[in-house]
Amino acid sequence: MTTTQPAQPTSASASASGSAGSAAPENPVLRVPPATPAAAAAYFAASLAFHADVSDVAAAFRAHREQGAALGFQLVDSRSTPAWDQAHVPGAVHLPTALVPQQAEQLLDKTVPVVTYCWGPGCNGATRSALALARLGFQVKEMLGGIEYWIREGFEVETWQGIRQRAEADPLTAPTGSDHCGC
Repeated sequence: MTTTQPAQPTSASASASGSAGSAAPENPVLRVPPATPAAAAAYFAASLAFHADVSDVAAAFRAHREQGAALGFQLVDSRSTPAWDQAHVPGAVHLPTALVPQQAEQLLDKTVPVVTYCWGPGCNGATRSALALARLGFQVKEMLGGIEYWIREGFEVETWQGIRQRAEADPLTAPTGSDHCGC
């Protein structure tokens, strides 16, 4: 009589559920195994083609202002007029999401990429604005974190009263003692 050995788990399933034969609980992080390195590289490269972070946008504006470097993009605040009046990124163009189809081609240069932002990570207005702009033929990225993270990282804002520097950056969301996070 021959006996068969149980199939050995693959390294992904072994690490997802613990060692072979143990009753360890399923690892929720590895419940769905990670993508292959090639698939991950393609995904993350695509993500960077669609997104910019507030630190990079601020660094580009600073280099533009201080060194005369080409900005290379147009920054669009896609929030409502009352939100724009409350505070916005100095140098941004105000174009509420709902008005993109009617006003984008009059306000923006199609030959220059656009970066959109809205309130923050809990708001998809910048995404909807970016979609509308892309459908009109603009190259577009979304600024991750929106005005919320712009403010949390301590960058200046503009109101009807003029430009004002924010307080210190929130040390839990931005690097301290440096102009950038080094990433």
